[in-house]
Amino acid sequence: MVNDWMKSLEALRDTLPEGEDAPVEEAEVSHKDAAGRQPRLDIVLDRKNRKGKAATIVAGFTFGDDDVAAVAARLKQKLGTGGSARGGEILIQGDKRQQVFEALSSMGFKARII
Repeated sequence: MVNDWMKSLEALRDTLPEGEDAPVEEAEVSHKDAAGRQPRLDIVLDRKNRKGKAATIVAGFTFGDDDVAAVAARLKQKLGTGGSARGGEILIQGDKRQQVFEALSSMGFKARII
């Protein structure tokens, strides 16, 4: 009985079409606001209400929360750190101002460290 699902899966494998897997492309995020301008992002270090731990905040996004979350996911993956995206801001754990600046610049954003 344990192998019944394995036999069923093996039977399905033969019925699937052969072919190459489609390449997975990253979602393109529009870097412009509704007026067609590219916003300048501010990168700041924050230690308030974090028990002395530093957090890098990226503020100034003018597009939707879904796009901000996509940018945050790419940043977190590039930097290998945790973080979140809420209220049009991205929070990255730790003092990563320079790395965030370089990553955002490589993604095509205008940014400045404050």
